[in-house]
Amino acid sequence: MTGSVAALVSFAESSALLRELAAVEVSVKQVERAAEALGVEIAEHERQWVERLGEVAPTMYPGMDGTGVPMRAPEVAGRTGKQPDSTAKTREVKLVTVWSAAAPDTSLTRSDFAERVLREATRRGFTEAPRRAVLGDGAAWIRNTAGELFPQAIRIMGRVHAKQHLSDVGKLIHSANSEERRQWIQRRYDELDEGRIEPFLQALDQRAPEYDEARKCAEYFRHNRERIRYPEFHAQGLCTATGVVEAGRKVAIGTRLKRSGMHWTESGANAIIALRRSRLSGRYEDFRERRSDSHRAGA
Repeated sequence: MTGSVAALVSFAESSALLRELAAVEVSVKQVERAAEALGVEIAEHERQWVERLGEVAPTMYPGMDGTGVPMRAPEVAGRTGKQPDSTAKTREVKLVTVWSAAAPDTSLTRSDFAERVLREATRRGFTEAPRRAVLGDGAAWIRNTAGELFPQAIRIMGRVHAKQHLSDVGKLIHSANSEERRQWIQRRYDELDEGRIEPFLQALDQRAPEYDEARKCAEYFRHNRERIRYPEFHAQGLCTATGVVEAGRKVAIGTRLKRSGMHWTESGANAIIALRRSRLSGRYEDFRERRSDSHRAGA
C-alpha cells in the first residue's frame, strides 16, 4: 500500500492517506524509506524481466526527451547549470516512451539509459515492427542513442521543437508583438512545413553576423536536416509530433517530482521514478506477483 500511494502523491500525503483509508500509522520518513527501497527493487526487476507485450504494430515509435528535477544542494554542488550564476539546481531525467501509430502507450558507456531504451523497445516489439521511426528533439544524446541502438530506423525531429527554435530567433531579431516578427516567423514555419530548407537556412544566415542565436539555429538545422524532411515523412504516413513523450514526461516525472518545495537526492529520485513508471505502465501488479513468488520460494 505504501508503494501504491507514494507512486502517486508526496510522502506526507501518502502517510495521511494510509491513516485515513486503512487506519495504518506510517510516518512520513517511513513512507519515504519504504517507497525508495521498493523503487530500487522495481528498477532491478525491470532490468531482469524483458518480456514482449502483445502484437507488433505495423509502425512503432520510441520517443525520447529530458526534463530537470529539483535536487538537494549537495547533489548539484560543482555542477554547471542554467542559473544566472551558471550553477545548477536540477538534474536531468531522461524518458523513453514507446508507442504505435494506432494506440499511444506511455510507459542510463552503452549508457544505462540506452540499455533501458533497448529493453523497452524489445518489450514492445519495436525491433520486429516492419517500419520503425525514432522521435525526439535535436539533443545530441537523443541523436546518439537512436543512432547506436536503431541505425536503420527513420529519425524524426518533433515538429514543435523545430518550430520553437525558429520562433525563438524571430522573437530575438524583431521587436515585441510586431507584425514584421509575426510574418518572419510564419514564413519560416511555411518553409519548414513545405520542405524548403534552404530558404529558411539562408534567412538565418543573413541574421547570423548580427545575432549569434541565428547562427546557432542555422547550425542546429544543418546538423539535423535529415530529421526535418516533414513532407516526405507525411507522404509515408509517419507521425512528426512528440506529444506522447512530452505528455509522458509531464505525467511520469513532473506531477510527482517537480511539485513546489520538493528537492531530491539522485538515489531518491531514481527510486521514486522507477516506482511511478511501474504503476503508470501497468506493470506494478506483475512485479508484486513475481516478488511474492520469489519470497515464497525463498521461505
